[in-house]
Amino acid sequence: MSESIVVKTKKRFIAGAVCPACSEPDKLKMWSEDDVPHRECVACGYSDTLNAQGQSIPNELGTRVNQVAPKVANPKVQTVQFFPNPKLKKPDA
Repeated sequence: MSESIVVKTKKRFIAGAVCPACSEPDKLKMWSEDDVPHRECVACGYSDTLNAQGQSIPNELGTRVNQVAPKVANPKVQTVQFFPNPKLKKPDA
């Protein structure tokens, strides 16, 4: 019979670390899986993976395909002009 060994990774808080997403201090916890360091913020849920130099590895580069499309402007919205421009004044007929 073979017994499966379950190794639970310890997640440790990093003293003085500031979250890159929400700028909260002392909310980051770090752990390693297969010698790859990971970090996660308990305040906002931000998480990423670090490379050997300690730099963040982006999950995916932003492209026009994987980004949210901009919202279409509401056609009922009108612009407001606070100070009338004399150059735009209609000639009296």
